[in-house]
Amino acid sequence: MADVAAWAVAFMAGVALGCVFFGGLWWTVRRGAASAAPAWWFVASLVLRTALVLAGFYAIGAGQPARMGLCLLGFLMARVIVLRSTRRTPAVEAPPCA
Repeated sequence: MADVAAWAVAFMAGVALGCVFFGGLWWTVRRGAASAAPAWWFVASLVLRTALVLAGFYAIGAGQPARMGLCLLGFLMARVIVLRSTRRTPAVEAPPCA
């Protein structure tokens, strides 16, 4: 029973890490596009987001492949969540003239 709780925590931590990583990427792209020096935004964001996620995976995984795998699964699920929540709605197209 304790394993199931640890697995659930690992999965949810992966979701949180993924939301931070991909949400931060979305924020960086929006911020960098309006900046005079976007390269600094992208490089600093990449280093910060990667360091945070790697530290989180290291702490959560704790040398156990099952917890690491569930954390990775949660991370990938967060990617889907962020992609769907930040997607723009497509413009309604006029029907083609015949």
